Amino acid sequence: MNPQAEFDIIVYGATGFTGRLVAEHLAQVYGVGGKVKWAMAGRSATKLVEVRDEIGAPADTPLIVADATDPASIRALVGRTKAVVTTVGPYQLYGSDLVSACAAAGTDYLDLSGEPTWMAEMITAHEAAAKASGARILFSCGFDSIPFELGVFLVQGIARKRLGHPVARVKGRVRDMRGGLSGGTAASGKATMAALQKNPALMAVLFNPFALTPGFQGPEQPKGDTVAFDADVGAEVGPFMMATINTKNIHRSNLLQGHAYGQDLAYDEMAIITPGAQTDFTDLGGAGGPQPGEGPSKAEREAGFYDLLFVGIDADGTSVKGSVRGDKDPGYGSTSKMIAETAICLVLESPEVAGGIWTPGAALGQKLVDRLAAHAGLVFTDETA
Repeated sequence: MNPQAEFDIIVYGATGFTGRLVAEHLAQVYGVGGKVKWAMAGRSATKLVEVRDEIGAPADTPLIVADATDPASIRALVGRTKAVVTTVGPYQLYGSDLVSACAAAGTDYLDLSGEPTWMAEMITAHEAAAKASGARILFSCGFDSIPFELGVFLVQGIARKRLGHPVARVKGRVRDMRGGLSGGTAASGKATMAALQKNPALMAVLFNPFALTPGFQGPEQPKGDTVAFDADVGAEVGPFMMATINTKNIHRSNLLQGHAYGQDLAYDEMAIITPGAQTDFTDLGGAGGPQPGEGPSKAEREAGFYDLLFVGIDADGTSVKGSVRGDKDPGYGSTSKMIAETAICLVLESPEVAGGIWTPGAALGQKLVDRLAAHAGLVFTDETA
């Protein structure tokens, strides 16, 4: 963290759809110049003024012009803040220089990445520099993958309390969900597919559950790729498209916590198939899906929600259950609150976290659970009978 910085947080990409929501949350909850010193950054000064006024932020909200294609402007941005929150994706196209600059300068970095091949590349390239400078680099600070990472954290805590130890088998199950993933998520998927076509060797990274745990390869994992009856939830379950990234982040989280859940953790993520429940997304990259910068109306975001169940199963078959619910649509309304509050938790509440490339839950643990419950509309519940 950069202790001499002018700002606590700069929201980079504040003129984009999700970035605007992050800035709006900060303006509405924290104002300007108070407990959280924050600024808005983007490519166009004119657009920054427009967005500032549209979201009702004060006229004295600091505005910074920076462009991902101009490394000097990125380095200048990084030098002015303790943390950069970036919503400018796909990160494999627009994020690498920013990660590099933050790792070198000791500035914290938070994003919404669901791009595992790029994340693996960044860990290899910049983890040593981040550890040396004290920069805390946090990927996947939105619906990818905070509710899932913290759901496993929750159910393992329940297991310790009720059973006296963590469990080696955890199931993540999407019970219900309303609202879409973002246009940025669709663009990230397209960028990843383009990268795979150029370099087929990346396919091995994409399909390895331990792709983000360099030096550690755990046991074979459940595939989660077919429809089947799941006796632990009493319903049919089917594939969940975000499992590819979330499972990797959960294994990395376990590694970063010193294998707090054991070295034999088996985790899969699937959607419960129930009539009327929206538990998967189709045509994410097609013509009908949102484009980067587009998204649902405020009414649609307010009407959205998600309900995630986590089942921990002990060696003797005893199970514990916990749930994570969000009060807005996952891809925009909830995600924007999560990344904003994760940044505040990191910068203002967690100076003891060392430099390195982290998952949010491994870095911040119960502090993050408490903060998201208090300020971001998440509800964490022990559902063990």
